Formats: sequence, C-alpha cells, structure tokens
Amino acid sequence: MTNFDRDAAVLPLLHSIAEALERLAPPPPTSADLGAADAFIWHAEGEWLEAVPTVNRVEIELLRGVDRLRDILLDNTRRFADGLPANNALLWGARGMGKSSLVKAVHAAVNADRPGALALVEIHREDLVSLPRLLHRLRGQRRSVLFCDDLSFDGGDASYKSLKAVLEGGLEGRPENVIFYATSNRRHLMPRDMIENERSTAINPAEAVEEKVSLSDRFGLWLGFHNCDQDTYFAIIEGYARRYRLSVPVETLHAEANEWAVTRGARSGRVAWQFIQDLAGRLGQRLD
Repeated sequence: MTNFDRDAAVLPLLHSIAEALERLAPPPPTSADLGAADAFIWHAEGEWLEAVPTVNRVEIELLRGVDRLRDILLDNTRRFADGLPANNALLWGARGMGKSSLVKAVHAAVNADRPGALALVEIHREDLVSLPRLLHRLRGQRRSVLFCDDLSFDGGDASYKSLKAVLEGGLEGRPENVIFYATSNRRHLMPRDMIENERSTAINPAEAVEEKVSLSDRFGLWLGFHNCDQDTYFAIIEGYARRYRLSVPVETLHAEANEWAVTRGARSGRVAWQFIQDLAGRLGQRLD
C-alpha cells in the first residue's frame, strides 16, 4: 500500500473522530439578554453576559456609618435612572467598610422604587482590556451600572488606558445609557511607591505619573471610606441582630462583638458580619 493509499484510508477515520469530539464538547455559552435579569457578570473570554438571578447583597438599611456616602451615591444613581446627568463614581478607602456592598445595595434600592430601571453589570479587573467591546454591546440597550470591584493598577499594567479612554477621553466615550462605578483601596488606583519610583526615574517626573494618577480624576464622585469607631461598629452589630432576630442582651452582644474585633485586629462592617454569622451559628439560627 502506498503512502497515498494509507492517507486516503486514514482521512475518513480522522473526520469521524473530529465529529465525535465536536458532539462531546459543550456548546458555547449563550449571552443573556439584558432583560433577563437585573444583574450580570461579563466574561471577556467568549464575550458573553451571564445573568445573576440572586445577587449577594446587604440591604441598604443595614449599612451603618456611611450615611452621607449612601445618600450621595443613591441620589447620583437615581438621577442616572431618570435619564438625568450623573457622574461615574470611585468608592475608595478602608477594607471591609462596605464599598462594594453600597454599590449593590444602591442598585437594589433604585430598582425597588423603579422596577427594572437599571441593570448591574460586573466586569472583573483583569478583563478591563475588553471594556470597549462590552460597552459596544451595552450601547443603546437598557440603562446599566457597570461595576468593577477592587480596582487598582501596578507597574507595567497598561489596561488602565482602556478605562481612561472610556471614562472621558475616547472618540466614542461612555455611552449615555452606561455609568461606571468602581471600588478601590487606593485613592489614585496605584501604589504610592510606584508613583514615587516613576517620579525619581523619569526625565520629566510630573508627566511620568500624570497619565496614571489622572485616571482617578475621570470619576466625578470620590467617596472616601474610613475605619469605623467603636460606636459605629456596635451600631452595625445591633442592626444585624435586630434584622435577623438574634435574641442576645445588648451588654452581652457588645462584649462578644468587641472580643471578636480584638481577635481580628480591626473593626469594620465585614468584621461585624463575620461576628453575626458566628453568633447565629452558635444560637442555631439561620440568617434568612
């Protein structure tokens, strides 16, 4: 048998194997329609939107110690939902003080008053390079809050350019039906030592960091979150205890909550929630 004959004999077998593998492979994910839910996650690989039926969120009434920030973001979001001018927002500051919780709670509160008014679309920080393609998909659709949690940039990371162009400087810019909310532990979205290093090694130190530092200037709202004091921490604990009907004397609640904070080395909304989960478990109660 010649090489040609062997190739001709094997070719149909290879085709059969390839067809069998295609049948076994899962179909590509189908992107959800923006009317299918109130919240979505953007997957850059495959460029599709995954509907989120139930969002992991805290009720806005349970967020304590951030009243002024809550009101500012809520008013801004309501104006956007009503088709009025509104600003992109950067929520920055202390860890565990409710930055991402506030974004999700505000979205829920606006939709409670105006059912279906806004979609919440989360984009992961590592997928920012796909931001222009996502905005192209959202343009002209349902009004959407585009949300990026824990946003920051390190040395050599050029993905901030996609965000910067979209926020203000690009040819198309941000679609009128989209607003961008981000949370970060850094006010300028980059570490201080990186800024200082850029200044010390550049020919023109001011211009060297201007492009990255100015990114935060593209956000019309800067909302700063700070570590809470003991009274605020106790208020958060008491709010959760009332909401979930955890019957514990206030003195005992405070003492146990304080001990929990000491062992964690911090007081914050996140630490308060972790304490409440521990307390509910010890009491044999569900947090429904």
